[in-house]
Amino acid sequence: MNEMQFLTWVRGPGLDIAVGIFLLGVLWRLIEIYLLGRKQDVAPGRHREGASGLHTVFRRSVPPPGMVKRSPVSYIGGYIFHIGLALIVFFFMPHILFFKSVLGISWPGLPSQFIDLVTVVTMAAMVVVLFDRINKPVKRYLSTFQDWFTWTLTFLPLLTGWLTVQHLLLPYTTMLALHILSVELLLIFLPFTKLFHAFTVFGSRWYIGKINGHRGVPV
Repeated sequence: MNEMQFLTWVRGPGLDIAVGIFLLGVLWRLIEIYLLGRKQDVAPGRHREGASGLHTVFRRSVPPPGMVKRSPVSYIGGYIFHIGLALIVFFFMPHILFFKSVLGISWPGLPSQFIDLVTVVTMAAMVVVLFDRINKPVKRYLSTFQDWFTWTLTFLPLLTGWLTVQHLLLPYTTMLALHILSVELLLIFLPFTKLFHAFTVFGSRWYIGKINGHRGVPV
């Protein structure tokens, strides 16, 4: 298989397989969560200002008081990574063109120079967070294989995408194929790893806030 055949495969059958597994996996996990069921809360409501699902979504999206000072790498690095990744995925023009080819809709993108800077900063933040996890005994002890695996799955698309745009390391065609392949691997494993929190983070926060809000407990 030469470079063009490899690229053709990852852009065709490989992408179809990855997207199919991704969609089925997400659907299965969501159904699994829904079918868990919840016992009816028969306690009388104790409504209190600031205690609700919506308040919890916003409250849990910002660091608790004093935590940024206590663990700056985790919080600052985490915010940089998540915001940077969102900008790269949704506002890089080649990505927007891909979404348009699939969904039929598009939106304005950001300058490629800005996306390039965001990519470098995002990768740097991920590396710093990784070394912080390695160097802190407690974090290292609590880390499992899945933590290292999901970090790698997330980092590789950023790295291969940046190398592709910069025309570094390997010929452009090969690098582009590897970038697409790394994205496909991310899609395949996302529903079955901790990365699935991308689909549950706000829903779970809302649910916890709703239940505790019914009891008059702000969280």
